[in-house]
Amino acid sequence: MKCMMSVDGSNIVRVTDEKASELFSEGFRYVSKSLWKEKVRDINKTPEVNEDTGKVEMVTKSNKMSKAQKRHARKTS
Repeated sequence: MKCMMSVDGSNIVRVTDEKASELFSEGFRYVSKSLWKEKVRDINKTPEVNEDTGKVEMVTKSNKMSKAQKRHARKTS
């Protein structure tokens, strides 16, 4: 998957590698995934206060255990 932006910067899309090569030839340019997240994916999210650091930032809440947490849980059981 690649993130592409139109020449005028009005359109940012996330597409497959094959589609990205087609768009590149049409004048689109490659951009970072973080730019796509900021401008497209997280546009309606509001920043919240992070409980760990006390700073206002985009907080993603996840109930899933990370691989390290799962591994640790298996070791202790």
